[in-house]
Amino acid sequence: MTKYIPTIGIECHVQLCTKTKLFSEVDNDARGKSPNSCVSPVDYALPGMLPRLNHDAVKLTVKVGYALNAVVNLYSRFDRKHYFYPDLPKGYQITQMFYPIIGAGFVELPDGTKIRIEHAHLEEDAGKLSHESTYSLVDLNRAGTPLVEIVSQPDIHSAAHARDYTKELWRLMTHAGVTFGDLYNGNMRFDVNISIAPEGSDQLGTRTEVKNLNSFRSVERAVEYEIKRQTKLLEKGEKVVQETRGWNDATGETTGQRSKEEAEDYRYMPEPDIPPIRLSLEEVQALRDEMAWLPKDYREWMRGCLPEDTTEVLLDYPQLCRCLTELYHSNEKSNLELAKSTAKKIANLFSSVLLAEENTSLLNDELPSIAQLQDLVMMNDQKELSSTAMKEVFLRFFDPEMHYKDTRTIAKELGVVQENDLGALESIVDAVLAKPETKQAQTDFKAGQEKVIGFLVGQVMKESHGKANPSVVQDILRQKLR
Repeated sequence: MTKYIPTIGIECHVQLCTKTKLFSEVDNDARGKSPNSCVSPVDYALPGMLPRLNHDAVKLTVKVGYALNAVVNLYSRFDRKHYFYPDLPKGYQITQMFYPIIGAGFVELPDGTKIRIEHAHLEEDAGKLSHESTYSLVDLNRAGTPLVEIVSQPDIHSAAHARDYTKELWRLMTHAGVTFGDLYNGNMRFDVNISIAPEGSDQLGTRTEVKNLNSFRSVERAVEYEIKRQTKLLEKGEKVVQETRGWNDATGETTGQRSKEEAEDYRYMPEPDIPPIRLSLEEVQALRDEMAWLPKDYREWMRGCLPEDTTEVLLDYPQLCRCLTELYHSNEKSNLELAKSTAKKIANLFSSVLLAEENTSLLNDELPSIAQLQDLVMMNDQKELSSTAMKEVFLRFFDPEMHYKDTRTIAKELGVVQENDLGALESIVDAVLAKPETKQAQTDFKAGQEKVIGFLVGQVMKESHGKANPSVVQDILRQKLR
C-alpha cells in the first residue's frame, strides 16, 4: 500500500486591536454590539469616500514582524484585490500583494521545530454573512478592521504540528499585545492548505484549502479528515480537486464550497488612494524596544524554576505571565533566590488553584496586586499560613471586595493565620498533656510508637481552634515527651 506524506501550509488572519478600523475612524471592537452599528460611509463604499490609513495598525504590524523573527520592510505598498462578494461593498479588498510590510521569518514550536514564514501583509477584513434557510444577512461591523495575514511555508507535515503551530502563533500574537486573541469572535482565523503525495515524490499533491477555522482543535481535526479523505480518493484512482472547503465542527467533516481562484483571477492593481508606507530604522527599533516578553523569553526564564508542563499552561494566559515577571523583578535586585522562590510558588498557585480546578473564569477579574502576592509567600515562608490556607487566601484575592485589603487582613478575616508564638503554644501543649485522655498516647509515644504523635498534634490543633502551627506543635511535643 502506498504511503502518503501530507504537506500543510497555513494562512492566519490576525485582527489587530487598534481603537479604530484600518481606513476609517470607527470602533474596531464590535464584540457584543448590534449588527451594522460599527460602520462608516467608507465601509459602505459610498461614492466619494476615500480611505485614511490608521498608523497605529502599522505600528502593531511591525511588532507582529518582531514576534515572527521576520524582516520588517521599510517600504511597503497597498494593492487592490478584486472580487465580488455580498460582504465586500467596494467589490475589491485593500491588501498588500507585491510589497508586503513583513518579509521572511519563522515560528519555533515548543518541541524545537521551526516553521518558516513566507511573509505577512496588512489588509482590511470583509464583513460577515449569516446564512438562514432561504436568505442571508450581511453584518459589516467587521468590514475594514485591520488584519495581518501571516502566510507560512508548507513546512508542516502532521495534524499535531498544524495544531501546535496555530497555538504558538496565537501565543506570540497575544503576548506581543497586537490582538485581543478572542478566537470565538474571530480575532484570529486560520485557512489551512492540505495536500498529500506518495512518499519520496518530488512533486506536491493537489491541495485543498479549508477556510475560517477558529480553534486549534478544529485545525487538527480538519487536517486529519482531509488527509484521510484525499488518501481514499487516490487509493481509488480518483483525483483530488483543487477547491475551497468548509469545516463542520459538529460532523467532523469538510465540504466543497467553490473552485479555488488563482492570483490572476483577482486582477491585482496598485491602490491609488493610499501612499506607500515608508518606515525608518529608528521607528522600527523604537517599536521593538516597546515589546513585551514573548513565549520564548518566558520559557527561558521559567526553565529550572517550573516544570515544563506548568510553563506551557501558564503561557496560555499572558496576563498571568506578566504578573509573574513583575513579581520576580520586584525581588530580583534584593534577593535572587527569594525572587525565584516567590515566582515559583505563585506560578504553582495559578496553575493548580485557578487553572487545574476550573476557576479560569476568575481570570476575567482583576488580578491580585504584587504586594498581596509577595505578602502571601512571606506569610507562608514564616509558617503563618499553611499550604492549604495559602490557597484559601489566594482564591479570596479574586473577590472584588478584597482588592484593596492587604494579605494579613484577609487571612485574619478567614481565621487561617497560624499561631507561632512559642510561649502561647507551650501553654496549649501543657494543657493538652495534662488531660487524662492523652496519658495513654504519651505512654505509647515514650515506648517508641511514633504514629501516636499525630493524635497529640490533633488534640493541640483542636484546643487552638486550628490556629496552631502543626510543625511547631510537633517540635514542642517531642521536646516535652523525651
